[in-house]
Amino acid sequence: MERTWIVTGAASGLGREIAQAALSAGDTVIAADRDTDGAAILKQEHGDAVEVVQVDVTDAGRIEEVVADAAARHDGIDVLVNAAGRGHIGAVELTDPAELRRLMELHFFGPAALTRAVLPYMRARRRGAIIQISSLGGQISTPGMSAYSAGKFALEGFSIALAREVANLGIKVLIAQPGAMRTNFAGPAITESEQIADYEPTVGELRKHVEEVTGRQPGDPKKIAAALLQAIDSERPPLRLAFGNDALDRLNEAAEQTAKDRAAWEEVSRGTDFE
Repeated sequence: MERTWIVTGAASGLGREIAQAALSAGDTVIAADRDTDGAAILKQEHGDAVEVVQVDVTDAGRIEEVVADAAARHDGIDVLVNAAGRGHIGAVELTDPAELRRLMELHFFGPAALTRAVLPYMRARRRGAIIQISSLGGQISTPGMSAYSAGKFALEGFSIALAREVANLGIKVLIAQPGAMRTNFAGPAITESEQIADYEPTVGELRKHVEEVTGRQPGDPKKIAAALLQAIDSERPPLRLAFGNDALDRLNEAAEQTAKDRAAWEEVSRGTDFE
């Protein structure tokens, strides 16, 4: 059955590859991005199967308009992919409050608004899928990634509750957790806060790492897109799915450390209830 997808961030990176994968499967894609020129390349390649719409995911009014129009013309929305995003490096102390709010709008409030907008149409038909593009940084964080991770952590918490709310309504929710991918995330799309010497041993290490791996990241966005389609088409997709050896290894290490910490402090944890 042909499906209708809304993919944000469809002009480049993983969003573009997901759109390509959906189109290759014979589906229709509404390519939503602030950059209509980039998204228009998809239309040149795939013709009427692609609809390009200009959307800033931080504009709630525009989101409602686009979703309502698409649902009316296609008798609903089958898949929403929240892939729009960008990187940022900065110490907590030096991250400007306005920048932190912009990142939260982009990585949390925007996807939350899109999710709410599509749910009535999916609920009415008792089917649909929502793919939230999170990150390795959506479950564990590192010095310099506080602002980015804050939005992704929020999106994951939101989506965990959502998945349980809609499971009996035929709606699937999948949280994608890619590691380092070969996209422009660590290139022109990344922003940085002010730098000072005191944070060079910590935040500076992240900056160096990003510079070293840019263009050599192990994650292949084409393979990740294909794996996402495989997962969402399965009868029981996982709630969270890591992509890449780096992501899986670090998430496993973090889980093991958490288990050790809980065991070491179990007596304290259990000793805080009323007698």
